[in-house]
Formats: sequence, C-alpha cells, structure tokens
Amino acid sequence: MKHTKLAAAAVAMAMTLGANTASADLVFPSLDYRTGPYAPNGIPFADGYSDYFTLLNERDGGIGGVPARVLPCETGYNTEKGVECYESTKGEGALVYQPLSTGITYQLIPKATADGIPVHSMGYGRTSAANGKVFSHIFNYPGTYWDAASIIVKHIADQEGGDLKDKTIALVYHNSAYGKEPIRTLEELAKKHGYNLTLLAVDHPGQEQKSQWLQIRRERPDYVLMWGWGVMNQVAIQEAANIRYPMDHFIGVWWSASENDVLPAGDAANGYKAVAFHGVGSGFGVYDDLKKHVVDTGKAAGDGSNLGTVLYNRGMYAAMLASEAARTAQEIHGTADITPAMMRDGMEALNLTEARMAELGLANFGPEVSVDCANHGGPGLGAIQQWDAAAGTWSLITEFTGADRDVVDALIAEDSAAFAAENNITPRDCGA
Repeated sequence: MKHTKLAAAAVAMAMTLGANTASADLVFPSLDYRTGPYAPNGIPFADGYSDYFTLLNERDGGIGGVPARVLPCETGYNTEKGVECYESTKGEGALVYQPLSTGITYQLIPKATADGIPVHSMGYGRTSAANGKVFSHIFNYPGTYWDAASIIVKHIADQEGGDLKDKTIALVYHNSAYGKEPIRTLEELAKKHGYNLTLLAVDHPGQEQKSQWLQIRRERPDYVLMWGWGVMNQVAIQEAANIRYPMDHFIGVWWSASENDVLPAGDAANGYKAVAFHGVGSGFGVYDDLKKHVVDTGKAAGDGSNLGTVLYNRGMYAAMLASEAARTAQEIHGTADITPAMMRDGMEALNLTEARMAELGLANFGPEVSVDCANHGGPGLGAIQQWDAAAGTWSLITEFTGADRDVVDALIAEDSAAFAAENNITPRDCGA
C-alpha cells in the first residue's frame, strides 16, 4: 500500500508538472569497472546502482513519472578511461557523475564544473569539496575521508579509555591520491592526542605487502588503519593474520570493508573492523521490492549473488541519493524533465529524513542527510562495523557518531581556500 501511494504521488506530480514521459528520460551515467584488478569490488557497486533505478522504473514508473536511464561506461578503475567515459557520455543529458574513483574525481572537478554538471563522490574524492562555497558542482555527502579518519581515531580513543598519548597508529595505504587523503588529518589528530603515526604505502594493485607487514610485526603498533581497495585489502588482512596481529585492532576505511576483503582469510579475519556510513545486510524493506520487481523478473544487473553485500548496498544507496536529489530538483523547478543545472540545485537542497528513508524501505539504513550551499559533505557521521567470520556477516557495533569538527573543518577551510586561490575562484556567498 505504501509503495502504491508513492507511485500514485509520482504520477500525480508528473501530471502536475506536465512531464513528457513519452520522449524524455533522466540519464544517470554509471562509471563502472567490471573488468581489471578492482572488478570484484566494482561489480557489486554497479549492480546495486543499476538495480535501484530499475526498481524505480518497474515499480514507480521512474522518478516523477520520467524513466531513469542508467548509462554504463567501463573505466577499469583507470583515470584516463574515466575521463574518456565522461567526455563520451556528457552529451547524453547526463545529470550527475559518480566516478567511484578518487583519481577520476580529481580530474573531473574542473571539467564538470565548467560544463555545469554535478559530481557526487560519495565518501571519496577530494575531501575539501565539502566546502560548497568553493566547489559549486562537487558533492561528497554523507561523509568524507577526513570524517572517516577522525571517527576511527575517536573509536580507538574510546577503546583506550580516552587516552592515546604515546600510542602508535600505523596507516597502511594505497599509494595513490585515494590512499593519501587521510594522512593530513591523522597527522593533525596525532598532534592533538599525542599518538605516534607510522605511514606504510602499498603500490598498485597491492598484492606485494611483505615488507610493510614485516615492519608491523617488528614495531607492533597499537592499532593499524587501512586505506585500501580491491586485492590490497584481501592481502593486508591475510598478512595481518599471518603475523597474528589482533584483528580487533585492525580498522579499515569504508572502502576496505566488503565481504570480498575478509572471506579469503577465513576464520582468521574474525574481528576485523571498519568505519561505515550506511547499514549492512539485506534486512531492509527495499529488498522485498527488489526481489519482486527486479530479481524475480529477470531484470537484475548481475546474477543476484551480490544482493545484501556491503558494496551492493553502497551502490543502491548512491542511486537512492541521486534519485532523491532528482525528485528535489523536480519540485524546486516545477518540471519533471530536469537539466544538469537543475539536478545540481536538487543535490544542494537535499534533505533526506528518517521518515523519507522509511518510505523508501530503508528505515535505519543510515543517518539523515542534509545538504546546503556551504555544506556539500553532509552530516559526516560514521559507525564501526565488525566482521563475524562464524556467521559470515558484518554488524554495526557502535552508533553513528560525528567526526572531530574542529580539526576536520579547519583542514577543509584551509585546503579549499588554497584551491580557490590556485584556480582564481571567488567563493560563493551562501548567506548566514
């Protein structure tokens, strides 16, 4: 009944707005990587992203009565190919790009801004893009890498009774723009809390880590953090197991937190932790609709094996955030057939409440998300999830909590100001 009401409301809005559903569609490019060394992580995300839009089309007749069209383009997690995908698809009426790559995001920031097309680097990309006064078309809600780093340190402090003085934290990171993102934040937090920071870079794709883990075995840091992706995560967790490093003191970013990362190590991965910005598992109402309208009708993007996994949920979440921003844009501008400029306005005015998430079948899936002119980073909240090898499941073991805003916001202000100066950008006036 709830979804019938939603569908009816969508049709009514389309009629009110005079949408021409016979000829128009809403285009959402999907910069996929179903091939290459990062494919095991790229595939479930792409499946979740595509399946959610298919659900909207099959159940609701699209968004505001206008069908959504997912436009896939294979990047292989290669920055150059990602830029080529952007150039080859932007003329199709693309409303928003979600690159799923920090490297690609960095390259698209000036291009997309000049073209007037928004980019949503959800929980990745350039953290200082959270400053909407400088980055008018770039969004990274509901949280950033710097939020993640701060939330992990806060969790460690909780585990240590609030005192991190003279503790040692090691960061094992992908030697790329992505992996280097949290370093500055961790350095500032080290000054504040008095812990020692050890940096251990791992070169692409991350299969060779012997020297880094030999150093960890020798120095025995109190905690190890990981900013990895793809096979690097699997190798790191196996190497940690090999030296018997305590898994509950090994904590990854949300891109080092999928089933793919822990299953290869078997029981040895038990207790591994990671920060998360959304819920885990398939215990959400939306899955009933996905099964009925997408999976059982043979319209799923994949073979159905990825449903309920962390990265499938993340792709689904990315699509939900995009579709809700599109609805907001339709309401703001009084038309269902929106442009990229209108989509940007919808993203900047997004106000996703718990009540709305419940209507979407995603009750308690994650924190409320509110975006505005100055804040493109959203609430910046995260929880800690932990792997139970015996059950084969992730569980959230903490409530969603905020980052150290004094540290993180100061870094965002500093970095975005430097970017504005380098690129002759006059920050927008977002009012009081």
